[in-house]
Amino acid sequence: MMNTFTAEHTPAEIVKVFPKASDLFKKRRIDFCCGGDKPLEQVFTKGNMDATTVLTELNTAYENWEKDDNEVTDWDAIPASELIDHIVYSHHAYLNEELPALGQFVTKIFRVHGAKHPHLKDLHRLYNEFKLEMEEHMVKEESEVFPLIKEYEKNPSDKLLSHIHEVNGGLEDEHEAAGDLLKQIREITNDFEPPVDACNSYRITYARLSDMESDTFQHVHLENNVLFKSL
Repeated sequence: MMNTFTAEHTPAEIVKVFPKASDLFKKRRIDFCCGGDKPLEQVFTKGNMDATTVLTELNTAYENWEKDDNEVTDWDAIPASELIDHIVYSHHAYLNEELPALGQFVTKIFRVHGAKHPHLKDLHRLYNEFKLEMEEHMVKEESEVFPLIKEYEKNPSDKLLSHIHEVNGGLEDEHEAAGDLLKQIREITNDFEPPVDACNSYRITYARLSDMESDTFQHVHLENNVLFKSL
């Protein structure tokens, strides 16, 4: 087997080529969005991971995936305006619908099972913090930053680009804060593994939290590592 990916590659680079690598990275708690620009070599050292094991798993998965003739969108080749529309109508739309709906489940299991499972109090707090952070963040992107980027695509100028960088200054910090909240949620839910006595609502909540994490990481990856890097 030829090693397509090495320890010199960054998680962000790998996910661009091989989107399903995000599943492996999530399983091993390797950041591919907010901190995805660090070479795997640094990640392995910091996380005390066996590089050979992870790279073998990654390259084997990629080899099998390639055999299935999967088509990958080359996001780097997509105009910024099209990428923005994809982010808004796919990822933002998903969160705008899912955040309040899932919040009801988080509140329900906390109210019903919180006495027996104290970590649900922390889950309730972290989730609502994440919800507020992302709702405010998406409004800022859609009302301020994204229109500026679309205007720059049509009428580029150094002045407008400087303004975009200025307005965009805090977005990546907000991404990192949201990513940290998701990591804490994953930790206190034992990697979204419900307890053996969990009811259906409990299990549904954990499954939807896992789906939300996946979508948000892909969402942030497209913004941090593709859209913002193109400016």
